[in-house]
Amino acid sequence: MTTNEQVRPGRRIGAGVAEAAVGALVALVVTVVGLYAFSAVQWPAFNSSHVTRALTTVGQFVAVVLLVVAVALIRLRKWPVVAKLASWVGISSFVTVTLGMPLAATKLYLFGISVDQEFRTQYLTRLTDSAALRDMNYVDMPPFYPAGWFWLGGRVANVLGMDGWEAFKPYSIGLLAVAAVVALVLWTQVVRADLAVGAAAAVTAMTLAYASPEAYGAVLVLFIPPVLILAWGALYRPSGRGGWGAVLGTGLFLGVAACFYTLYLAIAAFTVVLMAVLSAGLAVHARRTADRRAWRSARARKTAPPGESGDNATAAASADAPNGQSELTGASASAGTSSAIAAGTPSAATGAPSGPAGAVAGAAEAPRPDSAPWRAAIAPLTRLVAIGAISGLLALVVWTPYLVEMLSGAEIPSGSAFHYLPESGAQLAFPMLEFSLRGGLCLIGVLWLVVRAGSSRRAQALGIGVVAIYLWTLLSMTATAAGTTLLSFRLEPVLLALLAAAGVFGFVEGGRAVYQALNEPAPLRTTAAVVAVLGALAFAQSIPTVLTHEIDTAYTDTVPTEVPDADGTYGERADKRKPSAVAYYHEVDEAILAHTGRPRSESVVLTADTSFLAYYPYFGFQALTSHYANPLADFKGRADTIAAWSELDSSPALLDALSAAPWRAPDAFLFRRDGDNYTLRLAEDVYPNDPNVKRYTVTFPAALFTDPAFAITDIGPFTLITVRR
Repeated sequence: MTTNEQVRPGRRIGAGVAEAAVGALVALVVTVVGLYAFSAVQWPAFNSSHVTRALTTVGQFVAVVLLVVAVALIRLRKWPVVAKLASWVGISSFVTVTLGMPLAATKLYLFGISVDQEFRTQYLTRLTDSAALRDMNYVDMPPFYPAGWFWLGGRVANVLGMDGWEAFKPYSIGLLAVAAVVALVLWTQVVRADLAVGAAAAVTAMTLAYASPEAYGAVLVLFIPPVLILAWGALYRPSGRGGWGAVLGTGLFLGVAACFYTLYLAIAAFTVVLMAVLSAGLAVHARRTADRRAWRSARARKTAPPGESGDNATAAASADAPNGQSELTGASASAGTSSAIAAGTPSAATGAPSGPAGAVAGAAEAPRPDSAPWRAAIAPLTRLVAIGAISGLLALVVWTPYLVEMLSGAEIPSGSAFHYLPESGAQLAFPMLEFSLRGGLCLIGVLWLVVRAGSSRRAQALGIGVVAIYLWTLLSMTATAAGTTLLSFRLEPVLLALLAAAGVFGFVEGGRAVYQALNEPAPLRTTAAVVAVLGALAFAQSIPTVLTHEIDTAYTDTVPTEVPDADGTYGERADKRKPSAVAYYHEVDEAILAHTGRPRSESVVLTADTSFLAYYPYFGFQALTSHYANPLADFKGRADTIAAWSELDSSPALLDALSAAPWRAPDAFLFRRDGDNYTLRLAEDVYPNDPNVKRYTVTFPAALFTDPAFAITDIGPFTLITVRR
């Protein structure tokens, strides 16, 4: 039979999901309208004019005003629907204008097609070309990097009728806006509504400033603080009842994280495991304490003078607790024992009859405490297993192809994805000690976490998250002795998000404490609110400054075009300056299609200009660097093979070597010319050095391509050589 206690959580979950769906739709509309409006005007480049910067500030001001209105309506308990809409529109418009307006005059997202953004764009281009789960670079290979974010982006690009690289910007901004609103809805399920708006806004601002270049990771950062509160509610339940909705929510988040970003999955799972271990320890301690009190109560009844009540004896036994300290579970157990005594029923702690009917038995024997308090750990650990099962099943959606290939006996050379140790990864981050708005908010957050650690479940959850990040960082530093790292430097945005949320709670509670200590002067609340709004505006308008390099790169990178400009060039830079060699990619693409007669996704190209593969969905013979290469691809073996090809003495020998290669050989070579030779600028891993990549040149003599099987075409600075088979 279904009880009201079972129905209410189900209805609450359903209402929350429905609210999240409506909020996501609102965010989507805001983003679409905003980005379309931005694109309808010919704006000057961000790196050569302050116009878009000024308009960004105006948009941020409007967004912050909407959030302030939402908080005011919530606190006044007026027009709740308007308050929700204002908060959703406010936070989604904040994301849209903060990222969309500075990038309004370029088709590229933050960091353009440079460095790490190149392989991310290549991945999106691959999954835009086909919905099949395929490696971003290597043909006939399942993906190693989680495909979830990129697969969704590919479907968005298909709907919009855009190439993958061109859809990267609107998709990134749109999904961040939607995620920010859905995260706000989740916040409202775990904290008071007005606090939820403040916490969500602070986390969103920190995420945009320090995580947005990695758009697929930033989406997860927005959720980590409220999800940790949800997870703690699922795992730490002294009553032992309920919480399965939180188990489901935590498992779903970890599953999505597994489909989006492995590192953030790892830190979130690590934190949840710490929570489970701590919860299990607290449960065992509470059970042991309750058993000891029950045993002392039984002894007190045995030795009590005739006429002393069982309740007085229990109270005397309880007085042994240090400083009168009491725990929830222990207190409940003692109360249960006293009730059993009064009723003359068997004691829950000892199993012996109690009360008047059990006086003889109580005098005869005072049982020892329960010998198996460890059983109390079963409940939180069971919930942990359930979370793991839910997340594991969801993770299989994208990981199954790779796992099947790996379990089939495929040889997996040692990868180098973890071979990076910048200076920030060699020291602990203490943002709370910086003299800045960011530092001040983080410092308030740390103080609140410490002061409220014993009394607030929110503080406990966020505090465990902060501790987990520092533990992970120390483990990462320790792992350097084994020749690898755990990439802890990439966790700084998560740390900032946790401390920002804690800072909001600390500011509100600290302001209330000061307000009460000063006998509640009327102007103090207004003063605190003004300070909060001014701080929010000041930090918000600094975000484009934090992202200056990333924004500038989006304007200086060249994109290929389908139509030539006045100079006959098929490429443009958003800052209207002379394009790079990317302007010749259009001609290269047309030449490959003409010579091979195959679709792009059926040809393999060997080139060091790997940004070509980010714009067009050809497969590559070799990846940009080993750090982004699929472990199944044998990056080093391929590099050695390329070097061996360059040292052959004749064209027939090269053709034979191509036929004998253990991998599918290139259908085309895209070289740079150097006199009578052709060159490739490749990379090798030189960890533990920083930078961790060393560039080197492989030179192919032109004599290797004299056979009629090779078709040679010079295009700008490139030489394209296709292979007839």
